[in-house]
Amino acid sequence: MPSPRRYAVYSIIASVVTLGLKFGAWAVTDSVGLLSDAVESLVNLSAALLALTALTVALRPADQNHTYGHGKAEFFSAGAEGLLIVAAAVGIVWAAVGRFLNPAPLSHLGPGIGVAVLASVVNLVTARAMLRAARRHDSITLEADAKHLLTDVWTSGGLVAALAVILLLPKGWEWIDPVVALIMALNIARTGVGLMRRAGEGLMDAALPPEELAAIAGAITRAAGTGAAFHALRTRKSGSRRFIEFHLLVPGAMTVQASHDLCHDVEAELKALFPAPVVTIHVEPEEDHRSWDGPAPAVETQP
Repeated sequence: MPSPRRYAVYSIIASVVTLGLKFGAWAVTDSVGLLSDAVESLVNLSAALLALTALTVALRPADQNHTYGHGKAEFFSAGAEGLLIVAAAVGIVWAAVGRFLNPAPLSHLGPGIGVAVLASVVNLVTARAMLRAARRHDSITLEADAKHLLTDVWTSGGLVAALAVILLLPKGWEWIDPVVALIMALNIARTGVGLMRRAGEGLMDAALPPEELAAIAGAITRAAGTGAAFHALRTRKSGSRRFIEFHLLVPGAMTVQASHDLCHDVEAELKALFPAPVVTIHVEPEEDHRSWDGPAPAVETQP
């Protein structure tokens, strides 16, 4: 399977290509909408460079100073990319308001629209490839970068439609240009805020989503039997790796070897669900009331 870093490199190449195309289109037309689109491509390039750096760090194996690995580097990258997106949106609003207050004629819209369409095709192809890779590698960094490129595609599509209206209708419709830029800025800011929120949840060790918690409970039950009990389930995610901890109650007379084998069976079920999870199981005798101490479980079963 190709390394996720390869797709970050694809994103960098696509960003450089579209950056040149869009700034060229803006220089020809003097459209503030195309300027906003070009600024977003500049942010795309910065984000792609961040993604490559984060993936390089995240793929490093655990070491003495980072015994849980380096996966959280991906959350830093996603948060920084979200911040860059919001900053770009603010810049677009500034330019759009200035153009709305001081209208200016547009020129050479036909070539400008053609260049914008070509740049969107480059971004669309790259984003689709990155989304597939994000699912395969379970990488929030690749997902964030791909969704950023897709945001660029949709906003560029709206911009092209607006410029086509200005091109085809009589004069007096130039006000559409800054209005579309403002709409694009709001959409871009929404994407940035969403990325920062997800990055914050990862850095704060938020629990896995409910559907994954339910899948974990099912895996434990399949391996340990319907009469098995567990509690104090704690989960978190670091990059693409999931950490799963819980207390498993077994009969007090069970041998160490038998409980060890049972834990291996449970781990095998969990590894069938997720790629390389880190599983920690604390075995306790079910007859001892002290076995039920600890934090309240997110999912709990009773014999």
